[in-house]
Amino acid sequence: MPKKVILVVLDGLAYTTAEQCMGYLQGLKTQGTSTLYKLQCELPSKSRPLYETILTGVTPVLSGIVHNDINRNSNQQSIFSLAREAGLTSAAAAFHWFSELYNRSPYDPVRDRHTEDLEQLIQHGCFYHGDHYPDNYVYLDAESLRRRHNPDFMLIHPMNIDNAGHHEGVDSSHYRNTVRISDGELSKYLPTWIEEGYQVLITSDHGMNNDKSHGGILPEERDIPLYVIGEGFSHQPDAAPKQTELCGSICELLGIAGHGKPMAAKVLVDTQALKIPYVPAAV
Repeated sequence: MPKKVILVVLDGLAYTTAEQCMGYLQGLKTQGTSTLYKLQCELPSKSRPLYETILTGVTPVLSGIVHNDINRNSNQQSIFSLAREAGLTSAAAAFHWFSELYNRSPYDPVRDRHTEDLEQLIQHGCFYHGDHYPDNYVYLDAESLRRRHNPDFMLIHPMNIDNAGHHEGVDSSHYRNTVRISDGELSKYLPTWIEEGYQVLITSDHGMNNDKSHGGILPEERDIPLYVIGEGFSHQPDAAPKQTELCGSICELLGIAGHGKPMAAKVLVDTQALKIPYVPAAV
């Protein structure tokens, strides 16, 4: 059976910090509700290129989104475009770069901050345009969208962890405490999502270094977490996917056949049982 999916991208979250500071998610792991994998992000380890990688399964050097200042629509098939073609609905509470990649570019805050447009790839959106926009507001925005629109695919993207890292570095109390705060916010909503049967993936785009930046190949810049929650996952401890396999894996959970994206078959239960016919939109 197709599943509804929530993808949480905690911007700038390094694997080690997640493992040490996300007490609620680690508690779910201890009781067997979630599984934690260590992923290595693609290069360059920058935000906009890796948003594109996560949502399309394409590396930055192939997608052409190779730095943060490229302001255009994606030219790749994404979870959003594949979902719409399959007749599914999507929503996002996220930084405005996602709106620029998958809806309209450049972003116009008056027009695009609150998006309700079935013609867009992200049909229901609440986008923000300040790195300091509070994470608790992002989760509230997301939960409001979820309750009002019941989307098949929901993206949630808080930015405060990355912002803290750019101010104080990865080895700072400010960075660690911001991770703890986001973990606490997740604890307010995850019990409901679990009870209602959502398949939840919680990951990051990239990590952070002690120079208060990222973009290179240091382990703290590239090693990122992936928590998976739900009956659609195998929960095999040795099944860590590649970052480029997240898109295809989510498409499988959504029941989108024929998506053509690489996926992490070992992370999922029998994928054939999840599929529904895929009918492309008329041109």
